[in-house]
Amino acid sequence: MSKNDTTENLRKELNTMANTLEEVLSSSDKPKVKLKKIRSKAENILKSTRDQLSETGEKMMDKTKELKDKADTYVHDNPWTGVAIGVAAGLVLGILLSRR
Repeated sequence: MSKNDTTENLRKELNTMANTLEEVLSSSDKPKVKLKKIRSKAENILKSTRDQLSETGEKMMDKTKELKDKADTYVHDNPWTGVAIGVAAGLVLGILLSRR
């Protein structure tokens, strides 16, 4: 599943959950049986969304660790390039901050 698919599925889940919660909040005059069904639906959606958020968070952590490892390896393999990038970033930041 691609990043866009995951994001779209999560967006749909959150939208469905919001709609269900609106239905629960506006259904004070509905019979108890219907309220129980709506509540059950909301709980299932909430569980599904939590699972998906947890899974997405884990994927993001894995990707972040992978990028950190690649950056670390790159800097170790090319130390002078890393120093040059650091100096350039410091110079740009210094110029931007001095203009304040």
